[in-house]
Amino acid sequence: MKKSTKIIAGVALIAVGVLYALKVLNLFDFNAFFKGWWTVFIIVPSVVGLINDRDKTGACIGLAAGVLLLLAARGILEYGIIWKLAVPLILAVIGIKLIVGGVRSNKSYVISEQMKQEGKTPRQGYAAFSGSKINYAGEVFEGAELNAVFGGIDCDLRGALFNSDCVINATAVFGGIDIFVPDNINVKVNSNSLFGGASDKRVNRTFNNQYTLYVNATGLFGGVDVK
Repeated sequence: MKKSTKIIAGVALIAVGVLYALKVLNLFDFNAFFKGWWTVFIIVPSVVGLINDRDKTGACIGLAAGVLLLLAARGILEYGIIWKLAVPLILAVIGIKLIVGGVRSNKSYVISEQMKQEGKTPRQGYAAFSGSKINYAGEVFEGAELNAVFGGIDCDLRGALFNSDCVINATAVFGGIDIFVPDNINVKVNSNSLFGGASDKRVNRTFNNQYTLYVNATGLFGGVDVK
């Protein structure tokens, strides 16, 4: 459990304890099962996701949905209006994410364009309703395109040779992609995911190496992990 998650959980428990103590002393009327109490199980995880997750799209949608459902349960809004607002809300969040991603400087794009000009083609990896393992041991790695659809891909770069910055474009749709990278290679992850995510899970990370691996991850109910 991450430190921020522990802090949030600790504060929540302390708050509940204090409220119950005030109720016992007849200083405050507190009912844990208030109208719409079940929305807490949507709102709290979404708040934690906003703090911890690299890709916050799913957390934003979950938080907005939780708040709207709470308002409906309290009689402030009608449930029918919420269902009508659901689609435009999701589209707005995705649109904002695309705009932010579009205006952000991305060195990986420059590297990809330079590869095209030099006539280099990234290796392809694809898995559909199956699993695939790709090992680059002893090879000079220059980039890859990985696509997993209802399947999984293991891309092993621990024995690969790096002589320049490289780019991996990884897309996981109802699937998962694991990229195994040497500890002495810098990794920068850029995630554009909806109900999915991407993360660098290596324990030992080096940020002063000569070369950097850029991972552009797209997940739709899927994930991309660097290990």
